[in-house]
Amino acid sequence: MEIEQSQKDLATKTELLQREKKIAEERNLMYSIIVVISLILIFLFWNNRQKQKAKRKIEEAFAKLKETQAQLIQSEKMASLGELTAGIAHEIQNPLNFVNNFSEVNKELLTEMKEELEKGNLEDVKAIADDVISNEEKINHHGKRADAIVKGMLQHSRASSAEKEPTDINKLADEYLRLAYHGLRAKDKAFNAELVTDFDESISKIDVIPQDIGRVILNLITNAFYATNERKKTSEDSAFKPTVSIATKMMDNHLGTGGERKGNAVQISVKDNGNGIPKDIVDKIFQPFFTTKPTGSGTGLGLSLSYDIIKTHGGEIAVESTASKGTTFTIILPINQEI
Repeated sequence: MEIEQSQKDLATKTELLQREKKIAEERNLMYSIIVVISLILIFLFWNNRQKQKAKRKIEEAFAKLKETQAQLIQSEKMASLGELTAGIAHEIQNPLNFVNNFSEVNKELLTEMKEELEKGNLEDVKAIADDVISNEEKINHHGKRADAIVKGMLQHSRASSAEKEPTDINKLADEYLRLAYHGLRAKDKAFNAELVTDFDESISKIDVIPQDIGRVILNLITNAFYATNERKKTSEDSAFKPTVSIATKMMDNHLGTGGERKGNAVQISVKDNGNGIPKDIVDKIFQPFFTTKPTGSGTGLGLSLSYDIIKTHGGEIAVESTASKGTTFTIILPINQEI
């Protein structure tokens, strides 16, 4: 009996030991799980902190990039305004000369009118008065012309309002063509070029952001003048004459690049007879900072900004170029297209 009792006690102790061992193993497993979960939580917390830091750095870098981009865009705007300065001065001088001349004439006419009044020659007084009125109308016209040039200059230099307004595309194109030409002539007296315009008079005012489209047209025209001037410098053909043309055309329900109908649009073409663009770089010309001009002669942003502006208007811009024959840039602006 004692042996049996001892065996039972041993079996009980063994069972208790096994239970304690199992409990210990379960406890160790639980501790291990807690440790692993804790490590995972710590890792996730650390990873989240790193992501937040990385996000903040990306946001800061993006903000700096946007700031730098804005500065570069403003730099490009001021550079193009510099190109216009001499042309603007020339264009303002013309109406001011008219205003001054007609003012001098009116002064003489009014003096003459006083003399005729004293003599009682009312018919002569009326005739002189008619001349004065006519001259005043001319003064008013040229004054408004000078005012429009100054407003256009300010509009070109200020930041875009991103608001469309009815704009006469023909007038805008003609204005920038003459301003760019006189600006280049003021810097280089030897430069001369034939200006050709072909404006579709059926085009009514269309809704665009005028200062932005003006910048695009100006950029294409100044590039065209540069190309023709470079060819003139290197050409052995004494009969070569630099020629830059700008044309507009109304397009009814035109076809898109994929052959789909795109609705009504206005086409603007700027063509030159310069050296042309080599085939291997044609696809790169709309990339930011890409330029074929010598260092210091261009920012490489003009065509890139032009591309962005036209795309923002829902339009298209394309280029065709042939070596030694010239280049044609074509813009298509949809009518009644919301930005």
